[in-house]
Amino acid sequence: MNVAVKLMRKFKHHDTQNKLKVYQDKAELIRKRNLEAWDDGQLQVESRRLQKEAKSGTPLDELLVDAYALVCEAAKRKLGLQPYDVQIMAAIALHERFLIEQHTGEGKTLSAVMPAYLNALTGEGVHVLTFNDYLANRDAEWMGPIYRFLGLTVDSVQADMSLFEKREAYAKDITYVTAKEAGFDYLRDMIALNEVDTVHRPFHYVIVDEADSLLLDEARVPLVIAGEPGSFGNDGNDGIRFAEVARQLAQVEYYDFDEFQRNVYLNEAGSAKAESLLGCGNLYEIHHSHLLVSLNCALHAELLLKKDVDYIVRDGNIELIDEYTGRVAENRHLPEALQAALAAKEGLQPLAGGKILGTITLQHFLSLYPKICGMTATAHASAMDFEDIYRLQVVQIPPNRPNIRIDHPHRIYTHKEAKLKALVQEISSVHRAGRPILIGTSSVGESNILAEALEVADVPCHVLNATNDAKEAEIIAKAGEIGAVTVSTNMAGRGVDIRLGGGNPTQAEVVAKLGGLYVIGTHVNESVRIDDQLRGRSGRQGDPGASVFFVSLEDELLLRFGINKSIRNLKQDEALEDSVLRSKIAQIQRVIMGQNFDIRQELNYYSDMVEDQRRILYEERLGILKGETPMSPSEQRVRLFYIDKFWADHLAYVSYIREGIHLESLASRNPIDEFHAQVTQAYEQILAKINSESANMLVRLGGSNDPAKWEKFGLKSPTSTRTYIINDQYIQNKRNSWTTTTVLAYYIRNILRPIFKLPKF
Repeated sequence: MNVAVKLMRKFKHHDTQNKLKVYQDKAELIRKRNLEAWDDGQLQVESRRLQKEAKSGTPLDELLVDAYALVCEAAKRKLGLQPYDVQIMAAIALHERFLIEQHTGEGKTLSAVMPAYLNALTGEGVHVLTFNDYLANRDAEWMGPIYRFLGLTVDSVQADMSLFEKREAYAKDITYVTAKEAGFDYLRDMIALNEVDTVHRPFHYVIVDEADSLLLDEARVPLVIAGEPGSFGNDGNDGIRFAEVARQLAQVEYYDFDEFQRNVYLNEAGSAKAESLLGCGNLYEIHHSHLLVSLNCALHAELLLKKDVDYIVRDGNIELIDEYTGRVAENRHLPEALQAALAAKEGLQPLAGGKILGTITLQHFLSLYPKICGMTATAHASAMDFEDIYRLQVVQIPPNRPNIRIDHPHRIYTHKEAKLKALVQEISSVHRAGRPILIGTSSVGESNILAEALEVADVPCHVLNATNDAKEAEIIAKAGEIGAVTVSTNMAGRGVDIRLGGGNPTQAEVVAKLGGLYVIGTHVNESVRIDDQLRGRSGRQGDPGASVFFVSLEDELLLRFGINKSIRNLKQDEALEDSVLRSKIAQIQRVIMGQNFDIRQELNYYSDMVEDQRRILYEERLGILKGETPMSPSEQRVRLFYIDKFWADHLAYVSYIREGIHLESLASRNPIDEFHAQVTQAYEQILAKINSESANMLVRLGGSNDPAKWEKFGLKSPTSTRTYIINDQYIQNKRNSWTTTTVLAYYIRNILRPIFKLPKF
C-alpha cells in the first residue's frame, strides 16, 4: 500500500479517536445531569426555557448538554428506553453535521431524536428523511411521545395526503418524510401559482436516515413533475418492428459495449446489417435520424435490460427494479424513448411521460438544506464519495456491545447450477437444526428460482420482493424466529431490526445457542457496502450470528471481468479453495466502486449547471410568489406562468442536447464544455422571452385582475400533474466516433438553432 495512503489513514484514525473521546466526555456530562428526581412539570418547564433560549439566539451548542439530558429522561419515562452512551455520542456527531456509521440494531432511530429536538428548539423545523412511507409513519408515531412530552409537535408525511394535510405536517417542529416525497412536494411548490398551494416552509436542518442509499445510490436519480401523459408519438407496431430488428442484431459481430458495459453501439457490420433489415439505404442520412434513435434504444433494451433482473412485467405494465435493493421501484421510468423501446420488446403499448414541468435530483434537493447530517450502518466504504459530493465526513460510532458475528470466506463455484445445488444443501442442513436463515438474492428472478428449489427440498420459506413495505417489515421482523427461512432481495425490510426469536426471550435463547441468525448472500454486489448491509442484518447488539456469500464464476459481475477464463477445470460441483480468487473478487469490487464514483462525478458535471440555472430562476419566482416583488395580481400571475413555461421548454431543449453530447463530443470538442456552452446560450435567452411574452399578455389582459379572465387566456396551472423518477442512464464518452445519438443530436441542433438563435459550431 502507498505510504501516503497509510499515513492518511493513520491520521484519520487518530482524528476519529480524538472525536470519539470528546463525545464520550460530553456523554458523561449528559449522564451527570441526572433528572430522575424532577417531576414531569419540571422537565416541561425546562424544555420551555430551552426553546426561549434558542429563539432568542443562544447558540445550540451551549444548550446541547441540557437538551440531550432532557431527551434521555423523557425517552426513559415515555418509552422505557434508556439511551446508551454510544447513542448519545452518535447524537452529538449528528448535531455537528457528521455522517455517522452506527451498526444495525444500535438504535439509530433514538439517536436521531436528540439532535432533532435540539435543532427544532429554534422553531424553524427539522426534517428526518426516511427510506419509505412505512418507516416515516412508524418513527413519527414511535418517537412522537418524547417530542410531545417536551412541548414540540411532530408528524409524518405520506404520499397519499391532501395538500392541506401535507402543509400541516410540514408546519410541525419535526417532520418525518421520505426523501422522494419531500422532493416531489418541493417540485409541486415550484409550479404553484398561489402561495396557499405550497406546503414547504424554508428548509433548516435535515437528518438523513439510511444515508448511503439516499445520498449515494439514489442521489443522482432525477425526480420529475410532468403534465398528464398521452399516447406515445410512435405507434406500437413501429416500436415492435424495431424490437424485431434489434433481436436480429443481437449477435456479437454486430455491436460493441463501452468499457463499463452500460451501453451498446452498432459497429460497421451492424450498421450494414441494420440498413439491410430496415431497407433504408444509408442509415446516417439526415432523413433517417428518427430510425437511428429508435434502433439504438431497441438495441439497448434488447441487450442490456434483462427481464426479472432490471424489470418485471406485471398487469400489462413494465415495472423497473431498483438495482441496489432488488425491489420493484415504484413510479420509476427510463428516459421516454428507451421506456417505449422496452415496452415494444415485451409487446406492450408505451405511454409518454407528458411534458416535464420541473426536475431535481435528490442530491440537489438535499443541498437546499443549510444543515445536513446522516446516519447509516455502512458509510466507511464510501467515505470518499460522501466527502467529495456533500462535504460530509464519516464518523464510525463503536457498538454498544462487541460484534461477535462470524463472517465466513466466500464459497466460490465454477457454475450457477453447482452454486444453486450447494445453496439448497446448506439451507436444508441449517434449517433442520431450527436456526433462522436470511438469504439475500440478486434479483426477483433469482429469488423465485431459489424458492422453487427450496420447495422441492421441502424447506418452507417466505419470499420478499414486493412493494408492500408494512408487510415486508412484519415478515423481516420475524426472520429471526426458530426455523424461519426468508428469501429476500437485497434490501427488503430495510430499517427493521431482526431480533433473535422474533423478540421472544425464550426463543431468543434457543436461537442464540444455535448460532444466531445465519445470513447467506447468493452473489457479491458491485459495492462492498451493499454486501456489508446484508451481513449487518445478523449480529445485532452483540448477538451471535454468521454470514457467508455463495459465488459462481458465471455470475454477471465475474463474467464481466473474465475471471472464469483463469480457471481450467470448469464445471465441478465442489467449491473452489482458492484465496487468490477471493482477492480478485475484492479487487473487482474496488474497481467498480471507483468507476461508479467517476460516473457520479461526470453526471454531476451535466446536472450541476442546469441546477444552478434553476436556482437563479426560481429565486425570482419565489420572490414573486411570496409578494416580495411589488406587482399587481395580474402581473404576478403572468410572470409566474411564463417563468414556468420557458423553464419547461428549456428542460426539453437540455434533454435534446444531453442525448448526444453526453455520448460523445461534437466536432472533437470536450463534451462537457460543449454541453455547458450550448445550455448557457439557451438559458441566457429565457429572461428576454419571459419579458416579451409577459408584456404582450398584459396588454391582452388590459391589466385585468379577474381570475376568470386569466383562465380564459390559459394562465393556469396544469389541470393535473404526476410525479415519477427517471433512471439516469450513464453514457460513456467515446471521442471522435459519430454514433446514432450523436448524429441525431446534430440534426436536432440544426432544427432548433433558429428557434433558440444558437450559433453554429
